[in-house]
Amino acid sequence: MKEGPDIALIGSLIGDPARANMLTTLMTGKALTASELAAEAGITPQTASSHLSKLEAAGLLSQRKQGRHRYFALADDEVGNLLEAMMGLAAKRGHMRARTGPRDPALRKARVCYNHLAGDFGVRLFDSMVARELLVEEGEEISLTDAGEAFVGELGIALPDLINSRRPLCRSCLDWSERRTHLSGALGTGLLDRFYDLGWAHRIEGSRVVSFTSEGERRFRECFPEA
Repeated sequence: MKEGPDIALIGSLIGDPARANMLTTLMTGKALTASELAAEAGITPQTASSHLSKLEAAGLLSQRKQGRHRYFALADDEVGNLLEAMMGLAAKRGHMRARTGPRDPALRKARVCYNHLAGDFGVRLFDSMVARELLVEEGEEISLTDAGEAFVGELGIALPDLINSRRPLCRSCLDWSERRTHLSGALGTGLLDRFYDLGWAHRIEGSRVVSFTSEGERRFRECFPEA
């Protein structure tokens, strides 16, 4: 392809193993230093800095300075959604890394995908809302119904704030472990933040795992019954 979007550039940047490790580490939604990302990627800080410069120049990362430290994060939701979609495609085609451990079941159950809920619980939330006609899915387009607006309000989420944000309210994201859709966009973030605020769940430090309390899991299952 001689004209149009340069997907080869994006592919080559994400395709490097060290850069891929750093990008997926940032799927926690947290900003990390070059040294922290170097440790995650198993490379020297100097090499990490070179990789990070390339990723930032391509618009995949953003940088924030605080004192003497520089922190890196994914540039926006679109980058996070792209990475999760690529994980889903890799899993669907059987391209899995052999890294396993006790966190694997927890990651599959509930995890953060940049800034929204993914895993079994993320898919359950999406399927439940579609089945109850709180969300309408038309191809790749997802919209919140009047009943959905009432439901979100009853949960204590300020919907006007989400609508007035610059982000799309509802977006679909392919879940890498379930290989099905979960909800992203401003509403996906708003729901996960509300679960935190209600004390239903919390993030496990240094991990993408979202851990629900026993009471929080009970309430979540009540709010989002299986479709």
